[in-house]
Amino acid sequence: MSSPPSDVRSGLTGGEEAQVAPGSAHPAYGGRPLTVAVTGAAGVLGGRVAARLVDSPGVRKVLAIDDRRGEAAGVQWRVLDVRDPAVAERLRGVDVVVHLAMDLGMESDPRVRSAYNVRGAQTVVTAAAAAGVHRVVLCTSAMVYGALPDNEVPLAEDAELRATEEASLVGDLLEIERLAHRAPRAHPGLQVTVVRPAVLVGPGVDTVLTRHFEAPRLLVVAGSRPCWQFCHLDDLASALEYAALGLVEGELAVGCDGWLEQEEVEALSSIRRMELPASLALGTAARLHRLGLTPAPAGDLAYTMYPWVVSGSRLHEAGWRPRYSNEEVLAELLAQVAGKHAVAGRRLGGKEAATSLGAAGATVALVGTAALVRRARKRRRY
Repeated sequence: MSSPPSDVRSGLTGGEEAQVAPGSAHPAYGGRPLTVAVTGAAGVLGGRVAARLVDSPGVRKVLAIDDRRGEAAGVQWRVLDVRDPAVAERLRGVDVVVHLAMDLGMESDPRVRSAYNVRGAQTVVTAAAAAGVHRVVLCTSAMVYGALPDNEVPLAEDAELRATEEASLVGDLLEIERLAHRAPRAHPGLQVTVVRPAVLVGPGVDTVLTRHFEAPRLLVVAGSRPCWQFCHLDDLASALEYAALGLVEGELAVGCDGWLEQEEVEALSSIRRMELPASLALGTAARLHRLGLTPAPAGDLAYTMYPWVVSGSRLHEAGWRPRYSNEEVLAELLAQVAGKHAVAGRRLGGKEAATSLGAAGATVALVGTAALVRRARKRRRY
């Protein structure tokens, strides 16, 4: 593979050993057992994290907070909206809050989604401080670093956040990042840890980037340099356990070791590319989004064009290791999306999908549109 060895890829030097073996083992923890609240505990990620913390030797009790009951066992459920200020009363006696109540739906109204995501994070942080909680863990995404042609590979955790503020989920995440930065000053004594996963993959995960692989052709923008790094849902859950226990603090990036070049992804997936000029790809994506035909702005196409690989060095230094490799996560993703076809953010039946060419993530309609443009131009030449 073209990726360098894991010690180079993670930014580590020789001689560093993990505290635990890769996999589902829990980290070594010598402090007093903690009471941890997990918001969004009825969701895909929240349920996994709550279940993992129930089994963690460093956790005494888990409070599961959501607007509905989920399936996590061994927790104490608190059913309420995280935007309700009454959440402060429910956090009395809690040591750590892991905030995972986020609307990541591709079909959500952007204004409603942003109001929920940002207001929810603000309310939880303020409530945690009022209740005497000493640590809040927030989960955003490595997308906040931005995908740019001059990005270092890999990016350090303290790299500048250069993502754009377009009306997409990334804008919500950047606002939550700013909240995390302000919180310790606004609430002295409150520690805030931010965890930024790479392309998240796992059962129930449906995002702009996972839908990239539902297309019969992988869109490649001419002159771009895609680098793919994944993060399995279970690896993110284990990283969040480290953060909840205070074994690592600050801004953390998490993902598989290393990355895959575009050619490696095509070889592993057996999906051929369709290459388009940047002006056509970006221009068409912008027009489709303005017309409401695609759920994400053209700027999100950059995440399939340029690298935004992260080192994860802070977690590695704390002893954390990913259980999965990029190759394994890609294989799982391909199995999950088999038989699915996304066009303009909608999944179509086989007959409809057979007449459309796929594209990258939120711009799944782009290639099909470009093909129509080329056919129209060809007709005009005759």
